This record gives sequence, C-alpha cells and structure tokens, in this order.
Amino acid sequence: MATKIHSDAIDQIADTGVTILTDSASLDFYAHDIYERGADLLAVVRPRNKDELAAAVAATTSQGIAVIPRGGGMSYTGGYISSQPGAVLFDFAEMNRVLEIDETDRTVTVEAGCTWAELYKALQPKGLRTPFWGTLSGLKASIGGGMSQNGIFWGSGRYGTAAQSCVAMEMVLADGTIMCTGAKFSRPYGPDLTGIFLADTGALGMKATITLRLIPEAEAHGYASFSFENHAHTLAAMAEIERAGVSTECFGFDPSLNAIRMKRDSLASDAKALGKMMKKQGSVWGAIKEGAKVVAAGRDFMDEAKFSLHVLTEARLQAAADDDLERARTIALAHGATETENTIPKIIRANPFGPLNSMLGPEGQRWAPIHGLLPHSGAVACYDAINALFARHKKEMDGLGIFPGTLISAVGGSGTIIEPCLYWPDAPNPLHRDTVEDNHLAKLPELEANPDAWAFTQRMKQALVDLFYDHGAVHFQIGRTYRYRDSLDPAADALLVDLKKSLDPRGLMNPGSLGL
Repeated sequence: MATKIHSDAIDQIADTGVTILTDSASLDFYAHDIYERGADLLAVVRPRNKDELAAAVAATTSQGIAVIPRGGGMSYTGGYISSQPGAVLFDFAEMNRVLEIDETDRTVTVEAGCTWAELYKALQPKGLRTPFWGTLSGLKASIGGGMSQNGIFWGSGRYGTAAQSCVAMEMVLADGTIMCTGAKFSRPYGPDLTGIFLADTGALGMKATITLRLIPEAEAHGYASFSFENHAHTLAAMAEIERAGVSTECFGFDPSLNAIRMKRDSLASDAKALGKMMKKQGSVWGAIKEGAKVVAAGRDFMDEAKFSLHVLTEARLQAAADDDLERARTIALAHGATETENTIPKIIRANPFGPLNSMLGPEGQRWAPIHGLLPHSGAVACYDAINALFARHKKEMDGLGIFPGTLISAVGGSGTIIEPCLYWPDAPNPLHRDTVEDNHLAKLPELEANPDAWAFTQRMKQALVDLFYDHGAVHFQIGRTYRYRDSLDPAADALLVDLKKSLDPRGLMNPGSLGL
C-alpha cells in the first residue's frame, strides 16, 4: 500500500513538469553530503525555473511530504540531508542562469543554482563583480546555497560574508507561494525581510532568484605572505590588519595545514594559473617571470614556517594597492613575522575557483572542517582550547591515523574564523568520487571503510562544536550541526519558532535544519 501511495505522490509531482529522479543510484548519491549520509529519499526533483519550483513544492507538501533544497552539494553540516526517510530533495542544478546584469543600478539577478564561478565569469567582461564573490568551493557551490548557509572567502576581508552582498530574493514558501523579499535596488526598506531568509539553511523557504550588489572589479593587486612562531602572534597580526581595513583577503594556516597544502598542490598547475593571471593583466613578461619563480621556489619555501599568514590587497590604482600592502606588512612585522615568498596568495587568486580536490586529504583521507567565528578579543583563548582538546586526545588520534589542520581567516567587521579540519582514514563516499577530479582521485590510495576512525571523528567533531559554543562563537552552514538555538535569547528563540510556524505550519520545509 505504501508503495502505491508513494507512486501516486510522485505522479502528482511529475504533473508539474519537473524532472524527477527515482532510480536507486541517484537517490543514494543525493542522500550524501560531504560528511555523511542521511536517510533514504523518496525522489529527487530538478526544477528548471521558479514557476516549476513553486508548483513542485506545492504538489509535494500538499501530500504531507517534506521538501529539502540542495544547491551545489558542498554542505558538510547536514544542510540538505535528513534523519527522517521519505523526503523529496530539490536539486537546483538546472536553475543556473544569470537572469539580469543591471549596469546602471549596479545589481545582478541570478537563479539560485547559479554557481559563484559562473557568475564571476559572466561579470568579468563588464569589469564588475559582487562585493563578496565566492567561496573556495565556488566551482560547484551555488549562490542560493551561499545565501542559505552564508559563507566567507573572496572579498570577506573587506566586504564581510556572502549574505551581506544580497539585496533581495524571490522565495518559494512551503505552500508554493512565490514571495519577493524587498526592492531590487535597496536593502532594507522597512524591516529587513530579505535578512530573515538569509543564513536560514533552507528552513524557512527555498531561494528561487537572488539579487546582489555590484561593484567595479579591482584593477590593481598586492600580495604578501608571512610566517610566525605561534598562533597568538598570527591572530594578533591578522586582527590588526582587518581593523586597518587594508586587505580584501587575509587568511593563514597552521603548520599541519601548510604541510598538507605543499603535498597536495602541483607545480605545473601553479605556474600555469599564475601565467594566465598575469596575461589577463596585460603582462606577458610578468607571466613568464611568475611561472619561473614558482618552479624555482618549488614547494619548499614554507618548510620553515610554523604558521603562515597571506594578505591580498586590491584597488583601482597600483599605488593604492601597494600602500595597503605596505601597511599590512608593517603590522605583520611588528608582531614578529618573517616575510616569505608570496606564491600561495598569488596562486589562489590566479585560480580562485579551482578543482575541489582538497575534499580528500593528501593520502585519500576523509576531511571535515568545523569552524567558529569569534571576536578578535576571544580568538586566542579559543585557539588555546582547541589545542588543549587535541593534546588530550593525541594518543587516540595517532592510533587511528586522525590528524588536524587549522585555517584562520579575517571577516571584515566581524572578527576571526578559526576552522580546525579533521582528517581520518576512511573510504570516500559517492559525492567525493563525483567531485574530485578523476586524474587526482586515481593518484590517491583506495582507503577502506574505517568504523573506528569514523566513530572517533564524530566524537571529536561534536567536542569541537561544543567548544565553540562555550566560547560564544557563531557559525555559517549551521545546518543540523551547530548549536544555533541554544545560543538564542529565549524571546528571540520564541520569535524564530513563531516565524517557522507562520511560514511552514506543518514543518515540511527542510525539517530539522536550523534546529527547527
């Protein structure tokens, strides 16, 4: 009887014109995120536009079936996987168009499935970009996902997080209603209705279209790298650089993550990416020199670094970019830094949306980042606590082949991201195999499932989540992982619950996400 009911439900959804996947391979693939597998899905729906999306959501929820939005699939916090079987997942891969570039009013409107890489490419010929212009996973990560999960990286040092670049959205609510959150040229107008749906992890509605602000693309750039003796000096320098407002990106790695990067990256791809960037800037000779410098430096220039910090500046004039860089340099050196070869920031900027091979470790290990955003005043104490946690469990981690590597990054106007990443020996899942380049995957050892390492990693991940909570951190990609509602004032939590009930009275929109 249940099979008949499910078949009838799928037929009703199909009547809306959307593509539906029900084969076992597709259902298994879409049940995974980067970190784990959720419950079995009833079906996967692939709408082609907002009208198909709205009709399919209405047809699904009218039958009491939960709906879950999935952007580029780059979540590792349970953003689109459920603990309850039988949901319909909405894959936005076919809603990927850039709908309008308004050069006069400086806005761009995209469908939710458009990736950050696709948008950046579309804007480049016009000399424009969004203030926040993408995550490191932007080759696949979608803008709808960025608005749902929030995120940092490209532009974050100066312009803040992904959500801060958003002006307005068209949302599809749980009953299929299409709602515009505000004016396409100004946010907010009255209460910030757009903001209500930003960073909601898809718990309040599905993003259909997104309008973002545009700014002129920078014409001049500066790059510098530094090494530090310890995390306290690194964090202090990064905080002062962020407060000075001189960098568009300022990030660093601990010694372990430095070593992982050196193993993982390739000299040939580094030189090629740098050459392309210099040619775009009109310097063929510069391209040759930069490529030669990478080869000459090899992968040894960071060997002596204990902690690294990388600074990128940009401006309309080279003199301004250079001045910002000199100010950052003065700050870093005052905190005990040694300046090193600036290859890493140049390589990353030359290929901002590179292949996502870092989804697996240098020897094929699984990978899970756990992050917290903290005020600069609390960053060192939190980092000390993370180190103490790893020290307490060093014996067990060593015995299971588990090791950490930590990234830090400045977020303009907000503070410091600390992101310890756990690496453990375990078999990859279907999402890894689909995302990592075939030629890279072929070079990695084929690891077998490792239940002991997996179980310990889960405990360590939860310990880090709790540690960040104790230190008052906030998070992106809240999903079903971070303790968001525990952090809320009781009155704010009650308001959130009431809002969820108003927008989704039957609790069918991505249930469990955001703790709702």
